[in-house]
Amino acid sequence: MSYKDNLLKKIEIDRLVRTIADAIGPVESGKRIDKTELAQLMTFFPWSRREERDLVLFLETDSPGKTRILVMDNDLTIYHTSVEDVVLRKSPTVKEMVNIRNAIKILNDKDVVISKKAGSLKTIQEICIGELDLSFTQSDIDGIAREGTASLENGYTQGVQESLMLFADMLGLSPAPTVFALNHHDIYGRLGEKPGGETTFGPLMMFSMVHHTLTYLERPLSSRDKGRFDTLKAVAAGEAEATASGPAVFDLMRSKVLVAAP
Repeated sequence: MSYKDNLLKKIEIDRLVRTIADAIGPVESGKRIDKTELAQLMTFFPWSRREERDLVLFLETDSPGKTRILVMDNDLTIYHTSVEDVVLRKSPTVKEMVNIRNAIKILNDKDVVISKKAGSLKTIQEICIGELDLSFTQSDIDGIAREGTASLENGYTQGVQESLMLFADMLGLSPAPTVFALNHHDIYGRLGEKPGGETTFGPLMMFSMVHHTLTYLERPLSSRDKGRFDTLKAVAAGEAEATASGPAVFDLMRSKVLVAAP
């Protein structure tokens, strides 16, 4: 599988994790993990799936004895124990519950729990991404830049968006938060925080679906600048100067990735 394909998988894994993380909260919050999103995430997860009683489990190893076991419920608990022990604790029969020793296990699982909720989600994310080969060559980066340039020149919006998203991930750039976002514009940049609650955003790259323009701004914008949206709109419309524009943006991103590569 190509580097580009693996990077797209990583981006999808990260997206699913962010969505699921937003649905994690204390019991009293009433939040529930979206089962569809979780099922999609688990298609990237390499552990073995098993169903026991009413439980869906994922096992790190299929061999008898203790292993790491993920239980697919709203807590996303990861245990280090045997399948039989997890089944007893999570889905006991009446006969099992009346046994004093079993009852103690059911009521207190701290001795076998590794993580829950956000902690387990982070582990799942790391394991999923760890399965991907994210090493690349200059040819891989050149190809992404070429595809982005061709899409821009041919008016293929989705192709531009994909190439921009790929470069943003490689360079650690974030999608624009609400205080810098514009409708019908894909904007990625470097987020920063300053004392007093000020947020900075930039350098940034912006693709306007309104004007079909691609631009790059080197200087960061500030959340305290009331004219920041006017600046972005003017740059996108070609009414204000950008550091780079058009295919030159992809050339610049290509160079930045290659310079930063180990």
